[in-house]
Amino acid sequence: MTTQPLILITNDDGIDSPGLHAVVQAVVDLGDLLIMAPSTQQTGAGRSYPTTADKTIIKTHVPIKNGTLPAHKASVSPAQAVAMAVREIAERPIDLCISGINFGENVGSGITISGTVGAALEAACFGIPSLAMSLQTPVEYHLHHSDRVDFATAAYFTRYFAARALERGLPDRVDLLKIDIPATATPETPWHATRISRQRYYQAPATNNKADRVVNRFVYEPYVDTELVEPDSDIYVLAIEKAVTVTPMTIDLTAPIEIKTISDFYA
Repeated sequence: MTTQPLILITNDDGIDSPGLHAVVQAVVDLGDLLIMAPSTQQTGAGRSYPTTADKTIIKTHVPIKNGTLPAHKASVSPAQAVAMAVREIAERPIDLCISGINFGENVGSGITISGTVGAALEAACFGIPSLAMSLQTPVEYHLHHSDRVDFATAAYFTRYFAARALERGLPDRVDLLKIDIPATATPETPWHATRISRQRYYQAPATNNKADRVVNRFVYEPYVDTELVEPDSDIYVLAIEKAVTVTPMTIDLTAPIEIKTISDFYA
């Protein structure tokens, strides 16, 4: 019986993503790896459970420096991939889930759209401490596995936080960490604890081009209101300070108010 921790690795960019492969290489010696990811690109899937998904699990392999490791894939959403890993593949409890490394930062009020975050949330709902890892990249690379994107620094921070999460767990009342790495970061770049900004980071530019409105075509660009963005937020730290953001998250979406406030407000 192995005493190694079991680490689930998944993503929303698909099993062939260099970002996922970078995670595998970064943590391969930290435990036993259970690799399960969508077969194809699932950016923007959030925590969805499409009813049309083909839930056939296919065995495959992913590359590491000295060979390959066994992995699994299916034509499902990131959240479904996590659920299938927990319910159908894992033969013992999973100690940590790592989702990513995503092509593109996930910051601001739109993070629930993210399949990277959605997968980590799904794992958290199974009681698994989770990391949602994302690397700031140009929008044109968000849907493509470009070899121009260097995941080395993001992999460094993935290992840094994975090792500590395995050793110490997560802080009380924290279910997952959302971690975003600036494009210019190095291993010496500082990291700061942040909160989720209320600003919408990705915004659709105004257009009269009907082709830009067809189903499944992503047309958006990052935008930061530098006058109003909160100084302790993920957007501010990533886009303005150019530091790594570490955002503690919880599956409890309840507003942080006294519950009685609602009763009094609408009485």
